[in-house]
Amino acid sequence: MRITERGQVTIPKEIREKLGFAPNTEVEFVVRDGRVELVRSKRSRRKALEGLYGKKKFSKTTDELMRLLRE
Repeated sequence: MRITERGQVTIPKEIREKLGFAPNTEVEFVVRDGRVELVRSKRSRRKALEGLYGKKKFSKTTDELMRLLRE
């Protein structure tokens, strides 16, 4: 594997799939003991969790939503 003139490296598909690196996954390079490690960004994890939780804004009241569910 080689680094391109632009400093790019392709992560093999089997490694991306094993680690769950989908397109647009944010990663970081970490230097440890003279080695470079590619790790999922903490910001990426937080962003994924924020997508699971939160509030959905409705223009209807709770009573109106309950009435729709019963219909």
